[in-house]
Amino acid sequence: MTAPWLALVGIGEDGLPGLAPAARALVEGAEILVGGARHLAFAFDVHAEPMAWSGNIATDVIRIAGFRGKRVCVLATGDPFWFGVGNALLRRIPLDEMIVAPHPSAFALAAARLGWAIQDAACLSAHGRKLESTALHFHPGARLLILAGDETTPARLAALLAAQGFGPSRMTVLERMGGAEESRRVGAAESWSHPACHPLATIAVEVAPAPGAAPRASVPGLPEEAFEHDGQITGRELRAAALAALAPWPGALLWDVGAGCGSVAIEWMRAGGVAVAIEREGARRDVIARNALALGVPGLDILAGEAPDVFATLEGAPDAIFVGGGTSRAG
Repeated sequence: MTAPWLALVGIGEDGLPGLAPAARALVEGAEILVGGARHLAFAFDVHAEPMAWSGNIATDVIRIAGFRGKRVCVLATGDPFWFGVGNALLRRIPLDEMIVAPHPSAFALAAARLGWAIQDAACLSAHGRKLESTALHFHPGARLLILAGDETTPARLAALLAAQGFGPSRMTVLERMGGAEESRRVGAAESWSHPACHPLATIAVEVAPAPGAAPRASVPGLPEEAFEHDGQITGRELRAAALAALAPWPGALLWDVGAGCGSVAIEWMRAGGVAVAIEREGARRDVIARNALALGVPGLDILAGEAPDVFATLEGAPDAIFVGGGTSRAG
């Protein structure tokens, strides 16, 4: 077993004074200090060689692994294993070579300020992810905590809520929590008036539907009108029965062959699985992409090709396959 040489320290907007004594000692004892510009500024008087993130996390982690044998400290916002850099480091560096000192996460800070039970809220991130994926959680009465991806995230989220029929939803943007410049903005999604906010923000949403809005069910069997299509769609009842028989579970892989408008693959992903939608027609692939965005699963993999030749190009074995048509043809 290699002795721990890498310290992974969570830090907040209160900087070094907000750290526990043991965590602060790890920072001050480092030979190499890694972090974003904001983090490194907190530790301006620490006598260590600074390394700022380059924007390519995979390359940066390889470089950090090359420092093995030196005392290295990586500064991360809040809890490094909650939408943080912790998992990326573990791909190269074993956990027994690390000392981890987490800080309260942005979710914990937001829940404390709002008086929310954090276990009853969906904790999400728009940082490095498609904002449209949050739409999967738009249900009346839902509470969402969303890490902003940049300064435009709140305004784009407000527009998305309104477009999906949840304009009355109350949004609270908590900026720079824990620091001297902490602030908040509050308003309804449909009348949100702040085009830009501080990029270090957490957005709290109390989801409320507009009058007459028809929220989408969280189980398979969405109505046909929920999808854009040209008539090439598996009907609602058949689709619900097929998905029940296919039995999706979180992380399970589906191949949707001859995907049409993507309805089966999209509902599979809404149930927690991952999917590849295989469609030979370019116009229909565009429709699938629009449906995936509108229905909260922007991560759907859309592949051009025709069965069975396309199967040889796919990686991994599927857990389920849905064939939308063509089974009466030879081959």
